[in-house]
Amino acid sequence: MSDMNYPPESGSSSLKTAVLAGAVIAMLAANVYLYMQVDVLKTEISKLRESVATEVTNLRENNTAATATHRKSLDTLKSDLEEARRQASMASNRTKVESQKYADQLAKDLAAEQKRQDQQLATELSSVKTEVTNVGTAANAKIENVNGEVTNVKNQVASTRSELEKTIGDLKKVTGDLGMQSGYIATNGKELAALKRLGERNYFEFNLAKTKTPQKVGDITLLLKKVDQKRNKYTVEVYADDKRIEKKDKTMNEPVQFIVAKARQPYELVVNEVGKDVIKGYLATPKDQIARN
Repeated sequence: MSDMNYPPESGSSSLKTAVLAGAVIAMLAANVYLYMQVDVLKTEISKLRESVATEVTNLRENNTAATATHRKSLDTLKSDLEEARRQASMASNRTKVESQKYADQLAKDLAAEQKRQDQQLATELSSVKTEVTNVGTAANAKIENVNGEVTNVKNQVASTRSELEKTIGDLKKVTGDLGMQSGYIATNGKELAALKRLGERNYFEFNLAKTKTPQKVGDITLLLKKVDQKRNKYTVEVYADDKRIEKKDKTMNEPVQFIVAKARQPYELVVNEVGKDVIKGYLATPKDQIARN
């Protein structure tokens, strides 16, 4: 092997020295820079402190001014409140006085109205008493008139009853053409009116002319067939219960009897007047009719 060539030791030492020197210079430069930065920082911190102190001072001054303003405002509000309370108290006193005056006036008005109503009521009561007296007087007069009228009516009733009893007493009960005892027989309008008042039977008056058409009388039908005015006789057909019954040559005021199914007693036909082709009279039917099914 060939021998290796090494550099001389003096060159290596010079390089190390140069590197060390460069490092020291760099450290010195850095220290200088740091010092300068620290100095600048100190200056800025000093300025900042001054600025903060100024701000604090300003804040204190402003706070003091604001506090004074607030105190002034508070004092003003307190004063206003006291004034308001004082005015309210005065207003309350005025209101009490006015309310008392209003109440007194109302009491006076009420008393006056009550007095007026009492006077009006007294007047109306007096008027009513007068009217009652007048009405009582008029009522007494009317009662006297009514009593007089009642007496007159009683007298008339008594007279009518006496006359009716006399008329009924003059009536006669005769035997009809069927041989049955007849009721009272009326021979004229006065006697028929008396029988109607007596109310023992139903009475239907008729004026029957000689025609071809039967005439309804009560609940039956009559047809005049023949009239003999000189002899006061007549012939008539009676239609009842769907049957025809001929009553021939009957005499004036004779009770003509016929049986009807619904009646317990016979119907009676009485002719009081025989004219030329006409007869006048009445039909008497019983009150107690038998109801038909």
